[in-house]
Amino acid sequence: MKREHLVPGPDHPITVEPTPGHVTVRVGDTIVAETDSAKTLREASYDAVQYIPLGAVDPAVLRTSESTSYCPYKGEASYFDLAVGDDTATDAVWTYTDPFPAVDDIKGHLAFYPDRVDIRVE
Repeated sequence: MKREHLVPGPDHPITVEPTPGHVTVRVGDTIVAETDSAKTLREASYDAVQYIPLGAVDPAVLRTSESTSYCPYKGEASYFDLAVGDDTATDAVWTYTDPFPAVDDIKGHLAFYPDRVDIRVE
């Protein structure tokens, strides 16, 4: 079965822009990502999402998950568990390895669920 592929437009706008400022992602007192090169994705009425370059994320905290999801505007997402100390947050991080052309700027970037980490833009 072919999945639906939709293009952002006036009824469902999506923008990807450089994040002005420094982005830090923490789990408790542990910094798991830090960058001046994040991208802010704004999609329709959803909250803005920070996409962090893969190289700015501590690889020691990422555990590959078998989970996937599909967005008709962005494509297939794959997930990572976030392991810090003795705690593991299941499917707390996602990425679009091969995003659709309209959001190609998020390729090579990871996003974190804000209810599982502390994300600060300064």
